[in-house]
Amino acid sequence: MTTLEAPRVTLADLGGDRKRTRTERNVRYALFGAAFTSILISAAIVFSLIGETWTFVSQVELSQLWTDGWFPRRGMYDVKTIVVGSLLISAVAMLVAIPLGLGAAVFLSEYASPRVRKVLKPTLEILAGIPSVVLGFFALSFVSPQIVQRFFSEATAFSMAAAGIGVGILVIPLMATVSEDAMRSVPHALREASTGIGARKITTTVKVVIPAAVSGLVAAFIVAVSRAIGETMVVFIAAGATGGSLFSVDIFGPGQTMTAAMASQAAGTDQVRGEALTFQSLFFVGMLLFLFTLGLNTAADRFVRRVRQAY
Repeated sequence: MTTLEAPRVTLADLGGDRKRTRTERNVRYALFGAAFTSILISAAIVFSLIGETWTFVSQVELSQLWTDGWFPRRGMYDVKTIVVGSLLISAVAMLVAIPLGLGAAVFLSEYASPRVRKVLKPTLEILAGIPSVVLGFFALSFVSPQIVQRFFSEATAFSMAAAGIGVGILVIPLMATVSEDAMRSVPHALREASTGIGARKITTTVKVVIPAAVSGLVAAFIVAVSRAIGETMVVFIAAGATGGSLFSVDIFGPGQTMTAAMASQAAGTDQVRGEALTFQSLFFVGMLLFLFTLGLNTAADRFVRRVRQAY
């Protein structure tokens, strides 16, 4: 009798098909290259800001950073004018986007039938595809005269309130989509448990679903705020004060944000270069905007990690 010997397994056999292994390795290298390239691009943007920002900071007098307004061609670089303007317009935008966006998200997640959701959600997301310049003209030609000036007689044709409402309309789809995804990720077992003890639909939504999805809702809020602060064309068109702006906290008058200040000055780059530190001030404002957004996202990330619930 002869016995059959089991085939010997070598390390090469355990390694799998060489062609497949080589393909997987190439894919891994390609994905790593894509990720590393994005980091390089981000670093290049920051370094491009640092050089001119340092030139501005090292040459400007501190008194020029705290004046009566933002007029770079006149040597007036009042930081608080554009920072406060950005915050005011963003606050108005959030007053529009949060209730409408969150309300739409709650309806789509908790109340809408599959058929209604299939129609309503793409319709809502159409707003995200509207160019911001179109919304800027809409804010100037409709929102300002028909809403802001009609209810507030002291409002001017160009106003931060109209610009804020326009930015809010632009941010609604973003707020609604991210919030709705966060609420739909909450396990249905929590809803069923709440319903099982006799809770109403609204009670389940407010006291179970929203607290469980709070990390995603905060992320949606931060993304929406960052989008509002970074919006340019709506503010550039509807808020006025494109040549400069005096410091003001009146949302019914013209104002200027950090992004609009950059856009208005960069419109004539050749002339800007010949105006003292006006060209460098664009990079200074860009660095302020970058640091502000970075700080906002860092604080939000820490908050989300603290309140995040894993299921």
